[in-house]
Amino acid sequence: MPNLFPEDASKDWTDENAEEPAIEEEVAFGRSWRFDFELGDFVMTPTRKVANIHDTEAWVMWCQKAIRTPRYRHLIYSRNHGEELDNLIGKGYSRGVIESEIQRIVTETLMVDPRTADVGGFTYNWSGDSCYFSCRITNIQDEEDVLEGSVGENG
Repeated sequence: MPNLFPEDASKDWTDENAEEPAIEEEVAFGRSWRFDFELGDFVMTPTRKVANIHDTEAWVMWCQKAIRTPRYRHLIYSRNHGEELDNLIGKGYSRGVIESEIQRIVTETLMVDPRTADVGGFTYNWSGDSCYFSCRITNIQDEEDVLEGSVGENG
């Protein structure tokens, strides 16, 4: 019977099928369509075509859309897209817990995108039972922007 614990130290016992470390590929920022969240509609050009945006602007638009889209509610989106901020409403959590959860949920939502390098600098403003927040987002090209969102009855 062969020995289960071979003593031959000269043999390399690494897994031959082990995956090589992933080589970083350049992340394309691409393009998107400009959306006006206050009006709830796409922005149109004078020729009545949907206005295009590119690169960093497209990434910021994706971030804004992601923190405004409830997760699991729309079949068109993958299960990784969107936020779960509605789960904080009406649970009786303290403001500190809600702020901590906003930070966690928003960060997890935005870090799914490989263009996002960092989410931080959260600030909170309470009005009754609604919490308005903002955060600083940074992409992999070290470009920054500020996102705003809200949770609560008026959010």
